[in-house]
Amino acid sequence: MCENTKSPRVGNNTKDIVSAVGDNTKARSPLLPVRHQPDFFVCDVFDAALKGDSASMEHPIFSLSKKPDMKTRRYENGDSWAEVRPGAKGLATVFDRDILIYCISQLMAALNDGRPISKTLRLRAHDLLIATNRDSSGRGYLQLKESFERLQGTQIATNIITGGKDVWDLFSLVDRARIVRESRDGRMQEVEVVLSDWVFQAVEAQEVLTLDRRYFQLAKPLERRLYELARKHVGQQANFKIGLEKLRNKSGSQSTIKEFRRLLQSIMTDDARHNHMPGYSFHIDGDMVEMRRKAGEQPPPLPGPAIRLKTDTYEGARTLAPGWDVHAIEADWRDWIAKKSITPWHADRHFLAFCKRRGKYPGFR
Repeated sequence: MCENTKSPRVGNNTKDIVSAVGDNTKARSPLLPVRHQPDFFVCDVFDAALKGDSASMEHPIFSLSKKPDMKTRRYENGDSWAEVRPGAKGLATVFDRDILIYCISQLMAALNDGRPISKTLRLRAHDLLIATNRDSSGRGYLQLKESFERLQGTQIATNIITGGKDVWDLFSLVDRARIVRESRDGRMQEVEVVLSDWVFQAVEAQEVLTLDRRYFQLAKPLERRLYELARKHVGQQANFKIGLEKLRNKSGSQSTIKEFRRLLQSIMTDDARHNHMPGYSFHIDGDMVEMRRKAGEQPPPLPGPAIRLKTDTYEGARTLAPGWDVHAIEADWRDWIAKKSITPWHADRHFLAFCKRRGKYPGFR
C-alpha cells in the first residue's frame, strides 16, 4: 500500500523538478553576470570606451576553442597572405583578446585626451580583471598569466609587399609581458605589456571600432565572434548579408557547415528569447546569413567637415608606403574613416599612420 502510494508521488516530483529546471533554463539569460561593480579607484577604467582593432575583427586571428588549439591557419587576400601559428600553449583565444581590447581602449582614451602613448603599458592586473568582467580570485590571476602566454606565443607570418618586393615578416600579438610586482600569495599586482607593432600601429592609425560593454558578458566564443563581424561589416548600413560558409570561415570556426548552422541557429533562438546579443540580430535564409541592426540601435554619427591634408603630408606618405599610389591610399583612407565614422583629431598624422600600416601590413586592411 505504501509502495503504491509513494511510487507515483516520486514520479510526479521528478517530472516537476525536470520541468522546473527546464523553465529556469529558458528564463536564465545567456549573458554572463556582471561580476564586479566599479568603485572610486577604477571608475576611469570603466569610463573608457571599449575599442577593438578592426583588423582582428575582420580576420579570424583568435581561436574559438576552449581547449588548446594547435592548428596553424592560413588566410589569403590577393597576392598577400598570412599564417597564424600557435605557440607552445596553443593559439590565443577570443577570451585572451580581452587583454588587447583593454590595452587598446586605454591607449585610445589617452589619445583622445591629448596624452602621449607608447607600445609599453604598465597595468594593474586587478583593474584589468574587473574591467573585462573576469574572475578576480586566484584562479582568475592564473588564467590571466596563461592568456599572456598564448598572446605572446601566437605568431603571425606574412609576406609584406614593399616597393614591389615580397618581404617575409613574423611577429607576435604581444612582444612581451612581465610581472612588475607580485603579492605575497603569488598574485600579480602590476603587469608590464609591450604590444606588437601591428597592434600599436592600429591604434596610431585609429583603425579601431567601439564595442558594446556587454561584449565581456557574452559567454560563447562564437557569440563574441559574430558580434565582432557584425560590428565590422554592418557599419552605417541597416543590414549586411554574407554566405553561411564564408561566415564560418571568417569566424574561425572549425565545425562542419552543418554543425555551424546548428550553432548559429541556437544563438539566434537564445537571442529571440532573451535579446542578449548586443546591437545586432542574425537571420538565416537558405545559405545566406543576414546581420541586422536591432531596433533602437542607431549607427554611429558620420564624420564632420571635409578634411584637407597638407602638401608635406603626401611626401611623408610616399616615404612610408613606397611603391604605392598615395592618392589611391588617400581615397581608401577617406572611404574608411567615413564608413567607420571616425573623425581624426590630427588628420595629417592619422593619414600618415594609415600609410605606414598600409606599407608594412598590406594584407590587413
